[in-house]
Amino acid sequence: MSLLSSAVTRGYNTEYWEWDPKAKSPAAQLSSNQLCVYFHVDSALESRGTAGVRGTKGFTHGEHYWEIQFLEPLYGTSVMVGVGTTQAQLHLEDYQFIDLLGMDKESWGLSYKGLIWHEGKHRKYTEPFYEKATIIGIHLNLQTGTLEFYKNGTGLGLAFSGLDKVGAPLYPLASSTSAETELQLGLRCWRFTSLKEHCLYAVLQHMKGTSHIDTLPLPRSIRNQLQAYKELAMPALNFLS
Repeated sequence: MSLLSSAVTRGYNTEYWEWDPKAKSPAAQLSSNQLCVYFHVDSALESRGTAGVRGTKGFTHGEHYWEIQFLEPLYGTSVMVGVGTTQAQLHLEDYQFIDLLGMDKESWGLSYKGLIWHEGKHRKYTEPFYEKATIIGIHLNLQTGTLEFYKNGTGLGLAFSGLDKVGAPLYPLASSTSAETELQLGLRCWRFTSLKEHCLYAVLQHMKGTSHIDTLPLPRSIRNQLQAYKELAMPALNFLS
C-alpha cells in the first residue's frame, strides 16, 4: 500500500511492470512474480562485486511513481535505487564494490547512505536510512524532467533535473553490493500530465486493438501521437480488458 496521502496519489492510474529476468546481474534472483529481487543470496559465496536489476518498462513521457521496500536492514558499501537507460551497467565482478547507479551518464541513483549519484559525481541528499521495512518512493516526471525521492511517504526534495533531455527511455533500477539484500516493488502508478494525454488515452481505451491506428481517419500527426502513446497506455488497457 502506498505511503503517499490520497491527495498526492489522486488522479494516478495503476502501472503494470516488474523486475526483468532478462536484464539483471547473475548475482540477482527474482521471486516468481518478479516483484522481489534478492542480491548475492548464494549461501556458498559471499558478494564478489556489485549487482543490479532493471524494470521491464522504460518511460519516455508522462509522470510516474513507484515504491521499493527494503525487506532487510541495510549495510555494506552500497544499496541503491534509481533510473537509467538500457546502457546502464548491471553487473561488476572482481570485488568491485561501488555505487553502481550514477557511475556514468546512463543512470541516476540514490544510495542508502543518503548520497545521490550521476556521471560519477555525488552529493549529500538526505540522511542515511538503515532500517528494515524502509520504503523509498521514486517520482519521475518527464514533463518537467525531474526526479524526486520519498522516504516512508515524505518527499525529500528535487534530486535531479534535465531528464526530459536524455533522448532514451528511462527504466527503474536497483543495485547492491551486500549479501542477502532483499527489495520488493510496491505501488507503481502514472498519471496524465496534460489534456492531450487524457484524450489520447480515451481514444485508445475505445479501440479494439491498436494494429489499425495507421488506417484511422485522423490527421497523420494524431495517428503518430497515438502510436507513441500506446506504449505507455496499453499495459493498463490490456489489464482492464
